[in-house]
Amino acid sequence: MAHARFGFIVLLGLTGSSFVAPSHGAGDVERGAQASRSCMACHSFSPGRHMTGPSLAGVWGRRAGTAAGFGRYSDVLKRSELVWNEKNLDAWLRKPAALIPGNAMLFEGIPDPGTRADLLAYLQAVSGGRASAPERGLPNLKRADASSQVTAIRYCGDAYRVLTGDGKSRTWWEFNLRFKTDGSPDGPSTGKPVIVGTGMQGDRAAVVFSRPEEISVFIRRECP
Repeated sequence: MAHARFGFIVLLGLTGSSFVAPSHGAGDVERGAQASRSCMACHSFSPGRHMTGPSLAGVWGRRAGTAAGFGRYSDVLKRSELVWNEKNLDAWLRKPAALIPGNAMLFEGIPDPGTRADLLAYLQAVSGGRASAPERGLPNLKRADASSQVTAIRYCGDAYRVLTGDGKSRTWWEFNLRFKTDGSPDGPSTGKPVIVGTGMQGDRAAVVFSRPEEISVFIRRECP
């Protein structure tokens, strides 16, 4: 059951490239690799690929709150001057609020020391190039097929009509269609938004743009 509790593991500020020889012999890299996949709801392991939390690429030896390109750190974390070594990472995973009171972390902590050791062993192995990082959960939107490439959006009443590159259109209730941006290297190309499903019964989706200024320009108020 302990491994299932990683959905909101947010290792804020965990980036860096230096490698420290492992000192926590009890940690199991393979078990840690399995546990790390649950972290991917909020994180990527790709350098510079930030999500809800910062990328977890190269976690060891970097000062907290300094991952390049991630701008959502809490002030207390940025002022902490902590370096993410084994001791500090273990304390962070045990109870983030105790290590840095007032930080923006929502995760309550991992009480089991063995589970923490497994995850630390894996993160350290990835940083040192001794283990591969898991594939991230987000798709490369530049490679979206025609059925997902949005060519036009029309707004009328309480609905959006979305036209796609395969010549089809679908009408969405305005409350169920979200507009998002992804400015990462894997985000959509400029002026070429992509529509992706967001679960439920297939009645909800998001149109992802490369930049926020594209959104209002792309949508036209027009009724059939």
